[in-house]
Amino acid sequence: MTVLVDPPLWPRHGRSWSHLVSDSSLAELHAFAERAGLPRRAFDLDHYDVPDEMHADLVALGAVPVSAGELIRRLRASGLRIPAHARPRHTH
Repeated sequence: MTVLVDPPLWPRHGRSWSHLVSDSSLAELHAFAERAGLPRRAFDLDHYDVPDEMHADLVALGAVPVSAGELIRRLRASGLRIPAHARPRHTH
């Protein structure tokens, strides 16, 4: 069981974001996020969105840094990935 974090490459709201996932268990992911002080509202069905300034802290807590491609491959292999077509549509 491993918690993974990709580089903060994803721009939104004037900052860059990383994704935090588990390669085996949402319970593990939520427990890690709680230890890291991430609010539950940062959870997006199969991952947490985390601001760039938290990346180093997450790695220090034990998250394994991986590329964005590796993160998505491992999330899909875990069976935890929620594909885009299954996500609720956001209206803005």
